[in-house]
Amino acid sequence: MSKNHSEVKKCQSCQKEFTVEPEDFEFYENIKVPAPTFCPECRLQRRLSWRNEITLHHRKCDLCGETMISIYHQDSPYKVYCHKCWYSDKWDISKYALDYDFTKSFFQQFVELHQKVPQLNLMNWNSVNSEYTNLAAENKNCYLLFESSHNENCSYGYWLQESRDCLDCSFVNKSEQCYETIIARSCYNISYSNESNNCMNSMFLRNCNDCSDCYGCVNLRHKKYHIFNKQYSREEYEKILKEKKEEIKKGNLAKLKKEFEDFAVKQFYKYASIHNAVNSSGNYLSNVKDCHFCFHTSSAENCKYGYHILRDSKDNMDVSTIGYGSERIYESTNVAINVFGVKFGVLNIGSNRDLEYSFLCSSSSNLFGCISAQKKEYCILNKQYSKEEYFKMVEKIKKQMNKMPYIDKQGREYKYGEFFPLELSPFPYNETIAQQHFLLTKKGAESEGYSWKDREKRNYEITLKNKDIPDDIKDVDNSILKEVIECATPKNERESTNCTEAFKIVPQELEFYKKMNLPLPRYCPNCRHHQRLKHRNPLKLYKRTCMKEGCNTEFETTYAPDRPEIVYCEKCYQEEVV
Repeated sequence: MSKNHSEVKKCQSCQKEFTVEPEDFEFYENIKVPAPTFCPECRLQRRLSWRNEITLHHRKCDLCGETMISIYHQDSPYKVYCHKCWYSDKWDISKYALDYDFTKSFFQQFVELHQKVPQLNLMNWNSVNSEYTNLAAENKNCYLLFESSHNENCSYGYWLQESRDCLDCSFVNKSEQCYETIIARSCYNISYSNESNNCMNSMFLRNCNDCSDCYGCVNLRHKKYHIFNKQYSREEYEKILKEKKEEIKKGNLAKLKKEFEDFAVKQFYKYASIHNAVNSSGNYLSNVKDCHFCFHTSSAENCKYGYHILRDSKDNMDVSTIGYGSERIYESTNVAINVFGVKFGVLNIGSNRDLEYSFLCSSSSNLFGCISAQKKEYCILNKQYSKEEYFKMVEKIKKQMNKMPYIDKQGREYKYGEFFPLELSPFPYNETIAQQHFLLTKKGAESEGYSWKDREKRNYEITLKNKDIPDDIKDVDNSILKEVIECATPKNERESTNCTEAFKIVPQELEFYKKMNLPLPRYCPNCRHHQRLKHRNPLKLYKRTCMKEGCNTEFETTYAPDRPEIVYCEKCYQEEVV
């Protein structure tokens, strides 16, 4: 029976108190799970620690022996197949099945199965000349692109959709010729920009819409020939812009970035990026209803504690990257395409129904603790049961999970109803997306129970010191393609960014810099990625009051109270924006 009052609990992991609301209890009752014993933030961190998105390794396929690109390192304990082998009939999942052992905890048996069943090297479908991409589909001529689809000639990107000729961008949709830009839509030829839409031929923008030929501007609408929000004639604008570009050629890009940041931090900001949202809270929301504590969410209804919820999803809680008609999903990550009733799942994509504790399954129904299953039903630990046997066994296992919970090295209990234990993740913490949102040192990660992979010793020799990189792209020729370039990140900061210490320029990248008249980068791709993410607010809400004098409107925002930005409510922001 659902409760009609809220209940305060203490998180098993961080020991902080969190509140379970009456509507939460109603959801748990409807999907027949107990209330969680970890707070929402720790639950998110744990889910994300089961996702390696951007760290790629060379290793051999454990079936055909061919060298491939994989999210699993060669030394990992998992059996990994290339796409061709994994989707072939050269192996039979029925040979990788376990009889359930009621003398062992469920999670212990799941790990044993996980290390036996072949894993897919990475997620990359229907792409052309885009081998180095993961969680990607329908890309052409793309390199080091992640969580992205339907792009062409794009490199070093995260969450790009339907874009062309973009480099070093994140969360960019339907755009072209963009560089070092994060969160943008329908833009053309913009660089060093953030949260702007329908803009073109501009540099250093933030929160601008429908602007062209602007430099260093914030909160502008339908403007042209503006510099630091001030109107100029076309002739004046082009003269000043030429001077700015000359500064870049002289190696003063860092100075220009600081100049813009110093200007931008003094401007006012809307408490959240929310459009057409009814009874909802979070950030980067559009066309949603009854969605709370959700981030990067669109076309969704009745969801809570979500990150990346897209395309007609509804009635979900504690989810990360789900969409395409996903419904009644709980404590799961990477679930999509007509999926219903998935609980505690990872990478279950495509026409799944009623799965629990399953990993990398598709076109299946009624699975419990299964891995790499395709077109299967009524299986437990990959073993086939009759329909009647399956449901009897599942109920028996759930009771056993409560009587014999998995207890990790920190003493945290995992009974039925909790996501997979964090210490059982198949990936080192610093190779997962969790590190991008909950930054930890090796010591910090290991103290919380996560695994860690030390940076490998490099067997290359740096041939171009960072200080010797030419400032003007006109001084760069094709010989740069042979150089091993030193990353500018200080040695004491390289651990947290998974820095590769050095990097190379690839041909299409050099062509882009020359075409756009942009300088060569000073940092490796991993460090550039982490630098971009610093411009995105955290997946956390704070209760604050509008900072405009005379307004006492309260709201929830991702801007922490100690941040320097001036934060306004919706009404006050709209009154001030020009």
